[in-house]
Amino acid sequence: MMKSLKLYFTLLVSALFLALPAQAQDVEAATEQLVQATETLVTESLEAAAVAIETAAETIEAEAEPVAAQPAATKSTQGRDNADIDQNFSVGTALKKFVSDTGFKGFADDWRFAVMILVAFVLLYLAIVKKFEPLLSMPIAFGMLLTNLPGAGMYHAEFFAGGHVHWENFALGSAGLLDYLYLGVKLGIYPCLIFVGVGAMTDFGPLIANPKSLLLGAAAQIGIFATFLGALALGFNYWEAGSIGIIGGADGPTAIYLTSKLAPHLLGPIAVAAYSYMALVPVIQPPIMKALTTEKERKIEMKQLRTVSQKEKIIFPIIITVIIALLLPSAAPLIGCLMLGNLMKECGVTERLSKTVQNELMNIVTIFLGISVGATATAESFLNWQTLGILALGIIAFSFGSASGVLLAKFMNLFSKEKINPLIGSAGVSAVPMAARVSQSVGQQYNPGNFLLMHAMGPNVAGVIGSAVAAGILLSFLPL
Repeated sequence: MMKSLKLYFTLLVSALFLALPAQAQDVEAATEQLVQATETLVTESLEAAAVAIETAAETIEAEAEPVAAQPAATKSTQGRDNADIDQNFSVGTALKKFVSDTGFKGFADDWRFAVMILVAFVLLYLAIVKKFEPLLSMPIAFGMLLTNLPGAGMYHAEFFAGGHVHWENFALGSAGLLDYLYLGVKLGIYPCLIFVGVGAMTDFGPLIANPKSLLLGAAAQIGIFATFLGALALGFNYWEAGSIGIIGGADGPTAIYLTSKLAPHLLGPIAVAAYSYMALVPVIQPPIMKALTTEKERKIEMKQLRTVSQKEKIIFPIIITVIIALLLPSAAPLIGCLMLGNLMKECGVTERLSKTVQNELMNIVTIFLGISVGATATAESFLNWQTLGILALGIIAFSFGSASGVLLAKFMNLFSKEKINPLIGSAGVSAVPMAARVSQSVGQQYNPGNFLLMHAMGPNVAGVIGSAVAAGILLSFLPL
């Protein structure tokens, strides 16, 4: 059409220039020819425009078909006529629809909803009454309650099927509240933000003062890889086995981060197992510690640790971040966030930021993380034999981790002049600071004048680093 218009104006200008020197009859003849040419061009242009409009209309109609096929909830109700309802309204039909839409009918259709709600009630009881890791186990339990209310539609596991986010479902507007909140888990945002807060609350001074305790923290991660092999023997695949094994690190955010990458369908059972065993540290560890040590070893007194300068505390997180990120890039998100939070605490110039990540940020993210993880504990993913296997392997992983640290401490005493109390080896699991307090408590049962808390904090904080490194190793070896 544009070509036709250009040709039209060209002919018009040419005709004017040709007509000026001509006589009157020549002007009249030229004008008649110009009118005929103009009529021909206009006719051709209109025909071309009609074809273009028809093609565009067909395209718009084809694109509109998927929109028309969307659920009625996504359509606009603006301008709709009440007559649509008035003409077809029936009290009996309305009541029947109301009854069918209630959640009570869901219990009749699938009894597993009721079982999962009872499980949520039990976890709420343990969190509120027994105080088992209440800051996170309570939101997890409530998220489990919300996702198993029939008909609520707050979480849709199919939106994340196959380990991927199906964004097209979100575009249709059919996603629930917990679907949106779960994106923070799926994309690895919440665990990393939790690690910023953990870093800001962690003192690496005992580890810097006694670098040997880093070995004890590393030894405690043996439970992760031992359980990995055990899970493979029970029929789990590599990705599921890696997610189950990380429970042995006794680090909830790391377990959630790794499982959301490797085996998101197991996130609910693994999170429940990880935080349950973290809460049971005072119950699980003492028998293992006593079984692997003699009374003489439990009475060993350790010298007071040296004072660590502020400069050392500032340099430490920077150096650790660089070294681990270069050696194991897959661990960089967790380690980087952990050390960022610690640097905020130790540098002395970002006190306001440090307090924010320790309190407001940590608390907000904990709420979102707990509810989102609890939402994945649907009846389909939780009520199966796999869950029992995960719970059993989780306690094995945790026990192996605790025992490995104790045994390495005993082995180090064979070559060390300054003896290490083996009880601090069990603190290598990263349940900070609970595992260190258990070491202190058991030690004082046999020697009331023995103060092991600060010594145990060394392997305890080393375990936080160790579990993040172990997660990075599993991520690097298992293709996503």
